[in-house]
Amino acid sequence: MAHYIALIHKDADSDYGVSFPDFPGCISAGVTLDEARDMAAEALAFHIEGMVEDGEAIPEPSSLEQVMADHENRDGVAILVATEIRSKTVRVNITLPEDTLRDVDRYAEAHGFTRSGFLVQAAKRVMEKA
Repeated sequence: MAHYIALIHKDADSDYGVSFPDFPGCISAGVTLDEARDMAAEALAFHIEGMVEDGEAIPEPSSLEQVMADHENRDGVAILVATEIRSKTVRVNITLPEDTLRDVDRYAEAHGFTRSGFLVQAAKRVMEKA
């Protein structure tokens, strides 16, 4: 399990925003602080999964000192987000109704997920509830 620093930002009339200095472009948000933390964990997992799928190297976690050395990061509140880094994904072929696939793609895109990442998380949630 790896732990990465996330920065939580909040403006007066906004939701809580979350960013990851070690993963530029990996962002999330939540209406409440708890929701922002939960969504941050999901966003990080999806982002890393996409990097693994693309064969990109996963960075080592930066220290708090390294993150805060960047003046732009000092406006955020640092939290640690734990994530598992899986080493390999396997390509599969599935069959879905066309309208369902369209709905999956729309939802995934609107929430910052890849199609694969969204389907993996949806499947995990169903299995956890079983």
